[in-house]
Order: sequence, then C-alpha cells, then structure tokens
Amino acid sequence: MNNLTVVTEFLFLRLSADCHVQAVLFVLFLGIYLLILMGNLGMILVIRGDSHLHTPMYFFLGHLSFLDICFSSVTMPKVLQNFLTQKKSISVWGCITQSFLFLLSGCTEASLLSAMAYDRYAAICHPLLYTVVMNGPLCTAMVGAAWMLGFLNSLVNSLVILKLHFCGSIIPHFSCELPSLFPLSCTDPTANMLLLSGSSAFLGLLTLPLILFSYSRIISALLSICSSEGQGKAFSTCCSHLTVVLLFYGTALFRYISPASGSVLERVVSIQYSVMTSLLNPLIYSLKNQEVKAALQRMMRQQMCSTEEGVSVWCSAKGWGGGIFRNTLRRKKTF
Repeated sequence: MNNLTVVTEFLFLRLSADCHVQAVLFVLFLGIYLLILMGNLGMILVIRGDSHLHTPMYFFLGHLSFLDICFSSVTMPKVLQNFLTQKKSISVWGCITQSFLFLLSGCTEASLLSAMAYDRYAAICHPLLYTVVMNGPLCTAMVGAAWMLGFLNSLVNSLVILKLHFCGSIIPHFSCELPSLFPLSCTDPTANMLLLSGSSAFLGLLTLPLILFSYSRIISALLSICSSEGQGKAFSTCCSHLTVVLLFYGTALFRYISPASGSVLERVVSIQYSVMTSLLNPLIYSLKNQEVKAALQRMMRQQMCSTEEGVSVWCSAKGWGGGIFRNTLRRKKTF
C-alpha cells in the first residue's frame, strides 16, 4: 500500500535520447496525425454531404472514419507532447483512462470491420436481396453491437486493473496499453493477463471468421466475372481491404495475447494497428472507390458553381459589369 501511494505517475520510455532525432520524429508523427484527421474527417464530410452515398456501405464507412479519428487521438496528442518535453510522464488515472479509451476504440473497430465485411458479402453475393437484408434498423443494430462489445470488453479489463498495486513507474512503451502496465504491478497480474488474453481471443474468434468467410465468398463470386479487366479492378480493391484488415487483426492479437516483453517489436506492432491502419483506411476507401471520387467531383463542382454565382451577383449589385463577367464565365465553361 505504501508503494501504491508513492507511484502517482508513470514515465514513458524515450524513443530516442538524441534531441535532433526527437525533433524529426515529432514532425513525422505530427504529419501522420494531421493526415489521419484530414483523411477521415474528409470521408465523413463527403459521406454526409452527398446523398448518393447514403447507403449501408458508407454508413459503416462513416463510423469507421470516426473510430479511426478516436483511435489515433487517444494516444497521438500525448505522444507529440512527450517529444517536446523533458519529463515524459502521465498520471496513474490518466494512464488507466487512456488504456480504457484505447481498448474501447480498438475493439469497436474490430467488430465494425466484421460488419463491413458482411455488408460487402451481401452486396456482391446477393445483390437482389441486398436492400432487404441490409436495412436501416439492422445496420444501426450492427453498429450499436460493435460499440457495446468494445465498451464491455474495455470496461471489464479496466475495472480489474484497478485492483493492482503498482511499484514500477517506467512504462516500456510510448503509450498506456494494458499489456505494458502488468509488469509494473507489485501484486500478481496473472488473472489480469488471462482475462485480457481471453477477451481478446474471444473477440477475435467472434469477428475474424466472419471476415474471412465473407471475403472468401466475395473472391469466389469475383472469379465468375467474365471480364478480365473487371476482375483485376475488383481483386485489387478486395485485396487492399483484406490486407489492411489482416494487418490490424494480426498485430493487435499478437500484442494482446502474447505476454509483454518491452521489446522494440512491440512498439513497432503497436504503431501498425493504432496509427498506420487509421492512416490507410481513408486512402484505400477513397482512392480505390469510384463512387467516392465521383462524390468529391460533384461537391467541388457545386462549390465552384456557388462561388461563381455569388461573385456574379455581387458584381451585378455593384454595377461593375456583371453581364461581362457572366459572359466570361460562359466562355470559360464552353472552353
């Protein structure tokens, strides 16, 4: 109990002792974080602003973009702050809160990815029944179930860790994750480790088979396409989605099922599922998606037209050759 009162904060491990290297890492991680925010926020705005994208697929994709913003925002601001400060610390309660939110976002995203895989399976393998099967109430229920699974898994593991007494204060990681906190405990964390490994394995066995089944049926359906060009485009998109999903699941399960060792590999793996996946998702779902590209073009045309009309009306009101301005715009459009 004396150790519990002494340890009021944890210290993160330095990624590098060189100040110049830390400055480079700060710029790198800041750039990645800004790309994550802009990419995912852009996807949300496009989906909400274009009525052609108000379908089940983009309903799930909008929630995925929101989750990616939450997932990266749980840890990245603190990581960026630690690059600029000498004392890289966080309070015990702050660390437990961060681990709770991190696990909540990760588990919810894993569940949501399985829902998205089933949606693509229903759209490609059963197109005539798609609108009947993937109706609004079912899509809402699937997203709600994903959030509920993530919340329950995170809550149970976070409540149990409150019973641990911490003696160590140096976290061999750049963020607060439950596997990194167990070695710092004075009391035996075996029960906590088993609970975390068991709940992570249960979630993986509950969602990953559904993803593999859905994509296997999708690939078999794509093989029946007569056009080789259509097959190539479909396989390219499908393989990109599946690669990101498997990287996310593989690295996350490795991190949360295997015992923590504090190695460099664990930090690299953590960057993969907590940062890189959030960066790749909007790129894959936008650059590989013709409907999103068309929606972006429509929004840009509408914005340009509204700007041109506003300037034309303003010139007419001022009496500064509004007719000449409109004729110029017509010639530009004709050209």
